[in-house]
Amino acid sequence: MAERMRILITVLLLLGAPPTIIGDDRGATLYYACATCHREDGSGSQPLDAPRIAGTAAWYVADQLHKFKSGARGDHPDDIYGRQMALFAKALPDDASIEAVAAYVSGLDGLRTAATLRGDTKRGRSLYTPCSACHGVNADGQAELRAPALRGLDEWYLVRQLGNYRDGRRGYANEDLSGQQMRAAAAVLTTAQDVQDVAAYLALLRGGERGESE
Repeated sequence: MAERMRILITVLLLLGAPPTIIGDDRGATLYYACATCHREDGSGSQPLDAPRIAGTAAWYVADQLHKFKSGARGDHPDDIYGRQMALFAKALPDDASIEAVAAYVSGLDGLRTAATLRGDTKRGRSLYTPCSACHGVNADGQAELRAPALRGLDEWYLVRQLGNYRDGRRGYANEDLSGQQMRAAAAVLTTAQDVQDVAAYLALLRGGERGESE
């Protein structure tokens, strides 16, 4: 935890420093601080609790940053990592900065990590069925419903966030309508095994190495 806080303080200092990248690529300049945890290519780092964000749709990255900046997300006392992200987002000075970072992240191509969780993917597929109404049959997301793609996310991150929604650490704010919807959807995953099986199935969709069921 001490190391994570040291990195956090360093990143915040970098966000407040004058840009050091020459040119008009504001997104790259601002992302320099994010790369401390999420890596330069956006591939993320599980030891730093930073998920892979490379290639994430710009509209979703912007939505997340706006929510963190406004306090709609990352304000729950038990959401440690959300509170850290809120600090980053609040350091971005304006909407144009948020849009620039979001556009830059969407163009990154960092590699995905290998699937690591063991779960019953057949059962996960059944549990995912109601989720497909918004996130799509293949978990590619639907921008018009403000539902992001799930198939490219790290399994460990999916497990954590589904737990956050289910337990009320995310989706609690009145202004976070999509979060409230997710909180209701995650409530049907009543056990840790339910969450793990869904995450394992989503890893299968992205081309995970496991077989159809483990």
